[in-house]
Amino acid sequence: MRPTPWAEYTSIIHSAETVRPTGRVVGLVGLTIEADGPHVQVGDLCLLEDISGRRRLPAEVVGFRQGRVLLMPIGERQGIGPGWVVTATGESLTIGVSDAMLGRVVDALGHPIDGGTAIPADVQRSLDASPPHPLHRPRVIDRLNTGVRVIDTLMTLGKGQRIGLFAGSGVGKSTLLGMISRTSSADVNVIALVGERGKEVRDFIERDLGPEGMKRSVTVVCTSDQPALMRLKAAHTATTIAEYFRDRGADVMLLVDSITRWALAQREVGLSIGEPPTTRGFPPSVFAMLPRLLERAGRASRGSITGVYSVLVEGDDMAEPISDSCRAILDGHISLSRRLASQNHFPAVDVLESISRVAKDVLTREECDLAGMARDILATYREAEDLISVGAYKRGSSPDIDRAIDVIKELTGFLRQQVDEFTDADATWNALRTILTKQTTDTKNSTAQ
Repeated sequence: MRPTPWAEYTSIIHSAETVRPTGRVVGLVGLTIEADGPHVQVGDLCLLEDISGRRRLPAEVVGFRQGRVLLMPIGERQGIGPGWVVTATGESLTIGVSDAMLGRVVDALGHPIDGGTAIPADVQRSLDASPPHPLHRPRVIDRLNTGVRVIDTLMTLGKGQRIGLFAGSGVGKSTLLGMISRTSSADVNVIALVGERGKEVRDFIERDLGPEGMKRSVTVVCTSDQPALMRLKAAHTATTIAEYFRDRGADVMLLVDSITRWALAQREVGLSIGEPPTTRGFPPSVFAMLPRLLERAGRASRGSITGVYSVLVEGDDMAEPISDSCRAILDGHISLSRRLASQNHFPAVDVLESISRVAKDVLTREECDLAGMARDILATYREAEDLISVGAYKRGSSPDIDRAIDVIKELTGFLRQQVDEFTDADATWNALRTILTKQTTDTKNSTAQ
């Protein structure tokens, strides 16, 4: 007869929670609920329950004030009243992740919102993971092709790089992100639409992302009408999903649109719990949490996360606090120009204001020379553009300006690209090489004559 596993039963009894710590709601001011307990820590998940026990609502501990616990509900706060019971779960917020998420649209907590079936979870992962150890990160030495010519040649990305897409409103930021997600060489796309207008979500999924991009993508959606805490969690959820696929050896493209709206959500949370406002009203927690989120992307021993974070530049001011902080943290920036967008130039990338800090590590010597030559031509033409446009420049006065005039039309045409147009990496570099080689040959022949 098999012996009874008394030791196992005893262990279960000793670890069982016989008393659950609880408290009571005593106040609600703005976004914040105040409770007279229970004993919890920042980041813990609690359950709010009305007196009748018919309604329950999850909430997260965000701070403490004068001996009271400050919570924010994960969802709408309508109907919450004094006396509601606050029960500590002893856990932090987690989401279930699996390969079945590919092709699905989920909310800020990983729940499907596309009308499909429930998503089975292989594992539960915390939303607040720590960034990888700096000495355990392999160097970024392998390129990642996006299928966008201007990016692949003049600001080439590497697998595991983090780059910012800086733009004002209405200059083609979301369209470019959708284009990258369709045509990049990444294995998996994880896309976070943080604080987006409800109308734009379906447009992005059906028009910008399309069926091809959707097949290998997980889309996390949290619209602008959602509570600040949900908008805040959306970026963390997308990063957690990207980490799951990275740890399985995939090269992941993480696109967050936009990191500015994530920062605005944290500003709401921080100010509501009493943090002092600093530059432009942003509390210190925004600038503390920003690098912690962005540093989670990158290479690992297996797989990589290449992060593309759109930064909505308020009033086209590239020096505003969030833009300035992101530029200091990220490995490069792509700046979109309203002037180019108004000229029907798509993508409206201002090459001279954009840079990839890993380009020299992933390109060959010849490719670096070609990219540098193209930048020189664009810079020379921009400096002389006013003189050329009014007819004040006399040909022959400067060989550099003459070269720029000869090639600018073809080079500008190369940098333009239709939304549904895809060019592979070899064809892209061959096209640029042909333009610049032809320009050099023509200049030499002109000089000889």
